[in-house]
Amino acid sequence: MSIRILPDSEIQQAASSFHNPPLLYANPKNLYARRAKRLRQLAENHPFGDYLKFVANIVEVQLDLLESQPLAKSPQKMTACLSANQGVKPLNSKTFQRSDAWQALLLALISKFKPYANESVLTALEWLEKAAKSELDTLADDLLNERFDKVSADKAVFVWAALSLYWVQLTQQLPRQTQTEVGERHTCPVCDSAPITSVVHFGETQGLRYLHCSLCETEWHVVRAKCSNCNQAGQLDYWHLDINEAVKTESCGDCESYLKILYQEKDPYVEPVADDLATIFLDAEMEKNNFLRSGINPFLFRGCPR
Repeated sequence: MSIRILPDSEIQQAASSFHNPPLLYANPKNLYARRAKRLRQLAENHPFGDYLKFVANIVEVQLDLLESQPLAKSPQKMTACLSANQGVKPLNSKTFQRSDAWQALLLALISKFKPYANESVLTALEWLEKAAKSELDTLADDLLNERFDKVSADKAVFVWAALSLYWVQLTQQLPRQTQTEVGERHTCPVCDSAPITSVVHFGETQGLRYLHCSLCETEWHVVRAKCSNCNQAGQLDYWHLDINEAVKTESCGDCESYLKILYQEKDPYVEPVADDLATIFLDAEMEKNNFLRSGINPFLFRGCPR
């Protein structure tokens, strides 16, 4: 799945007929605020509450930088990029030529996060702060190409947080008169990254399932009752913890993968990063049953099979 700019005739046709929105772009300010609040809420009395609070601190720094150090806007460049690559994922994380702006965001994130850091985290931050630009780009390349074993977790969470903040802002500059193109649906049609979870919406998109991108935070529609990884429907099962019925996993016997599903109708405050982290015991159960996760959480970096 990729995106292309709609011509005027198709824009008018879409406006005059009811259709499910294939793409939902993030509202970054609202997203980061909701995520941090949810993380702190879930941290209360949680066995891994300290880590949830640690992630909340990072997310709050992302929000701070979004407002205090926004990426320079170049919407014409983004439109030209999309126009020249119709039907191609325009911000493909594996091929897009990123600028040094992401590294500036990383250094700013490090500076703002230091007051929250314990000794071990501070060691990782200082290493990143002193690293050469080429070393940071190598870390970024490894993460974006899913070579997670090459980047230690203490550095990966901060590098990805900066990359995601960079990609989120680039995505905001893409023209909105776009349409998804049918094709491979497991990865994001904007940046080709894996999803964190899927979300079954309520409200205007009641009952529709969207996958939530781990990098640019875009959501894209994928039909329910089919595996979001291999598109098969014959061997699906659903699992959940009694303490949280708003989060389930969908496992597929065909490709032996799983991905969590969040149900907003059961809890309107569910949030992909936060609720995924808070239900890590469900991941352990799935792994015990020999299923591999088909997505990634930017604060866990588990494998994502294709």
